[in-house]
Amino acid sequence: MNWLSSSQGVVLTAYHPSGKDQAVGDSHAKGGEEATSSRRYGQYTMNQESTTTRVMEKPPFDRSISHDSLDELSMEDYWIELENIKKSSENRQEDQEVVVVKEPDEGELEEEWLKEAGLSNLFGESAGDPQESMVFLSTLTRTQAAAVQKRVETVSQTLRKKNKQYQIPDVRDIFAQQRESKETAPGGTESQSLRTNENKYQGRDDQASNLVGEEKLIPPEETPAPETDINLEVSFAEQALNQKESSKEKIQKSKGDDATLPSFRLPKDKTGTTRIGDLAHQDMKKVCHLALIELTALYDVLGIELKQQKAVKIKTRDSGLFCVPLTVLLEQDQRKVLGTRIPLIFQKLISRIEEGGLETEGLLRIPGAAIRIKNLCQELEAKFYEGTFNWESVKQHDAASLLKLFIRELPQPLLSVEYLKAFQAVQSLPTKKQQLQALNLLVILLPDANRDTLKALLEFLQRVIDNKEKNKMTVMNVAMVMAPNLFMCHALGLKSSEQREFVMAAGTANTMHLLIKYQKLLWTIPKFIVNQVRKQNTENHKKDKRAMKKLLKKMAYDREKYEKQDKSTNDADVPQGVIRVQAPHLSKVSMAIQLTEELKASDVLARFLSQESGVAQTLKKGEVFLYEIGGNIGERCLDDATYMKDLYQLNPNAEWVIKSKPL
Repeated sequence: MNWLSSSQGVVLTAYHPSGKDQAVGDSHAKGGEEATSSRRYGQYTMNQESTTTRVMEKPPFDRSISHDSLDELSMEDYWIELENIKKSSENRQEDQEVVVVKEPDEGELEEEWLKEAGLSNLFGESAGDPQESMVFLSTLTRTQAAAVQKRVETVSQTLRKKNKQYQIPDVRDIFAQQRESKETAPGGTESQSLRTNENKYQGRDDQASNLVGEEKLIPPEETPAPETDINLEVSFAEQALNQKESSKEKIQKSKGDDATLPSFRLPKDKTGTTRIGDLAHQDMKKVCHLALIELTALYDVLGIELKQQKAVKIKTRDSGLFCVPLTVLLEQDQRKVLGTRIPLIFQKLISRIEEGGLETEGLLRIPGAAIRIKNLCQELEAKFYEGTFNWESVKQHDAASLLKLFIRELPQPLLSVEYLKAFQAVQSLPTKKQQLQALNLLVILLPDANRDTLKALLEFLQRVIDNKEKNKMTVMNVAMVMAPNLFMCHALGLKSSEQREFVMAAGTANTMHLLIKYQKLLWTIPKFIVNQVRKQNTENHKKDKRAMKKLLKKMAYDREKYEKQDKSTNDADVPQGVIRVQAPHLSKVSMAIQLTEELKASDVLARFLSQESGVAQTLKKGEVFLYEIGGNIGERCLDDATYMKDLYQLNPNAEWVIKSKPL
């Protein structure tokens, strides 16, 4: 993967440090005074020539100035954190095991990709009839289909080279049906609708977004940022392709434009915003398959190489707190606290930091003493689950150091082995909008345990930033401090030259900044992916219905009788324009509700809860939710702002149920 992106020249020129190494000091002033340690300066080689330029002395960085422009001194936090990590790893070296990862060949990577995308039946010994994947493939966009086709061709060539006599379908056969259906569509409606939907967002995005290579990496917080809607109705890769085809001049003009980072927001969707956790397992599985294909298509369109790291089996501890896989930790914790989704030690460290007050200056930046941290680790391992550990003895900065240590010593990185490189590659995408879109897809692809823990971390970091006036930790400072802990993975041996490390520093800090600032948006499932899932479900229902009719015909049943029975009871019992809402766990079991233009999901809930008595009357908002179940979706929890009539028109065969969310 090419880390020296188009931004490298600008980054290295603007912040090219040199001179003698300076050791980072261990002492920190008490009473909130500035830490005395300074960044270790290194030497970098540029254009194959060894050029050394001395950095002029600059006044101490005034952390009370809340601005996020990236200059030489503001990088100090990153390098100090890196030095602290290095010292910490030296102290705990004996506990770590060096893992050598065998680089898989391209064919193996693409095979793994097809498995992750839910298309493993297209190749290998288990290859079956390509028709099994036709329903799935028929819902793909042109860029998604191109991404799949490219990987199928690579696997085909690799297997043939290895003389494996697997039955490999011809990609022309796989996509023939999809192409024919699009060619027969009147007036090229697919392409036209994509462009029409995109046009209402594109002008604003072009004006607001600027190229990474020519921008201030993190913009000033004080500058009012333009608000820009993120288009979730059209495939991100399609948007990128349309922009590439029709807006080359605009993109070229945006080079050198020093526009501020847009304030991205979610547009209002009358059928409701779908967030991670709102869908049933089977639909979420389809979402993940589509998100992987979409992410790959987006990277393909933008010319970025995306190589998924193959997960490797490494020897890990099967108990304890540190250097233990997240899944193992959660299994331990769920025996203590049923249904917990975030490691208990992680939760306790965050609460301990917050108990000390989030207004403490230098929070997360000032480390605890290395020897004390090591002793606390050993004591926690022995006493945490017994409940005998004395938390009063843990200083606030020690708790912050333990939290960062926990994150970076996970055997598999929090951002996952498979997608860590893809997260790192986000910095190479041309615009902030595209970087954000890629991060959205990557968050969807994370394993549940990783995603839940990352969400808890980002929410905590935002609370720290909310107190920046007193703790002097702006979003830039926090991003600089946390980036090395999330993006450097000792287990995968991601060592690099200092030159590449410097580019990585700026890029990963920017990515960390986006993760923190747009965390609410990143946990949203794009509408175009939800619509693709709806389409898949509809096609599968048709297929099942045809199979059932065929079976019934063979069994000599009366087809008319079956078709009458097939009509849902809702259609028979409920008049047009009225929905029946079920609430099996409440005393008011069901209610017929007239649909109006303004009726929202929150109104439906309010009507039910206002009529409850006894224990159910104590139910509060946020304890029960309205669900859309069946029809073209498995199960979907509705947000309060969903307009029921619009959703009913999208899914007229759904049932409407009020219930609590599962743990």
